[in-house]
Amino acid sequence: MSSRSRLVAASAFALTRWRARTLADRGRLERYQVARLKALKADVSRTMAYYRPFRDQPFEAWPVIEKAEMAAHFDQMNLARIDAATVRAAIAAGQERVGGFVVGQSTGTSGNRGYYLISDRERFVWLGVILAKTLPDALWRRHRVALALPGLSSLYRSASSGSRISLGFFDLGEGVEAWADDLTAFAPDTIVAPPKVLRWLSEQGRLSAQTIFSGAEVLDPVDREIIEAATGRVVCEIYMATEGLFGVSCPHGVLHLAEDVVHFEWSRPSRDSALQSPIVTDFTRRTQALVRYRMNDLLELSDQPCRCGSPYQAVKRIEGRADDMLQLAGAGGAVRIVTPDVVRNAIVDSHPSIRDFRLVQTGPATIRVWLAADVPGEAEDRVRTGLGARLAALGVLPEIIVARGFDLPFDRKLRRVRRDFS
Repeated sequence: MSSRSRLVAASAFALTRWRARTLADRGRLERYQVARLKALKADVSRTMAYYRPFRDQPFEAWPVIEKAEMAAHFDQMNLARIDAATVRAAIAAGQERVGGFVVGQSTGTSGNRGYYLISDRERFVWLGVILAKTLPDALWRRHRVALALPGLSSLYRSASSGSRISLGFFDLGEGVEAWADDLTAFAPDTIVAPPKVLRWLSEQGRLSAQTIFSGAEVLDPVDREIIEAATGRVVCEIYMATEGLFGVSCPHGVLHLAEDVVHFEWSRPSRDSALQSPIVTDFTRRTQALVRYRMNDLLELSDQPCRCGSPYQAVKRIEGRADDMLQLAGAGGAVRIVTPDVVRNAIVDSHPSIRDFRLVQTGPATIRVWLAADVPGEAEDRVRTGLGARLAALGVLPEIIVARGFDLPFDRKLRRVRRDFS
């Protein structure tokens, strides 16, 4: 890391800590966001071809865009006028830069990939922000941080040189057992990994880090319970995607949205659920605009103040993805939307031996559930009964097929509830 990059990261770190102190109530935070939105709107309508036609319209009238539209108009949403095909080809060739800019892509969980383009300065602003929110003492205390995340890019590796933080990178594609000994030898004080990795390490008695962050996947309550019981420590979360950093847990383990760097709007995919999907606008992105971008995530927001005193919106839970909501046909043919939490709770509550499962909707009225091989036989009947009763209360009576055995994928995201039927 050059001295200039280090200065950018340190400045972003200091500004993030300053905002955490000065934006002390909701009113100040909202006034700050209004000012940042005004500046962003003026900037992108001047520099980005896609947004010029909306220059004189109120922000609420600007288009809400999704992944496919962003890919189609990628060259009109970045300063370098680089198109998505160029980024895609560069990544396929093993390159991390195009035209002097850092490029990357999402893991493609939902079937298509998202792409990003950022400057070096934005990369180190990101670094400063995430360090300020996860390791607020990083400027004066040394840390050893283990990262086991999918798609590790130069965003993460930017922190590995010339700083007070020693990073250890561990490849999920190799499987945890392949590097568990190396992780122990690295002796991290902080670890960032998907919950399935944290759970495996804790069950093996190999999760010794004092600070534990879950990231890259949904942290299910069953995983949190097992990890915290095994380690005696609070599991925090980092809510981050290809599109940016969206939230970090406070010391109490409550996830707070990063509203000092991202503006959030909300849409509700199902009127029968408290879950909402965010529409995000990133204040820090100027190389590639991220304005009113609809995420596919499902969140339940908290209406209670957090003990930490932060005015940043607290999140009760991240539930999963909107395209994992089940779409089950009722007796009259009407389709009922069922959110992942409904079926997950019904299955886990069916029998105390159930600590993991997989559920896939395979047809308009067909569900397959896989249980671990070692749960007792009566658990199968209880799952059919419990899940069937819960769905019947919602007006659907699908066929429920229960089987045994499933894999724990370390080379891709774990999705316990999935819809494979369109």
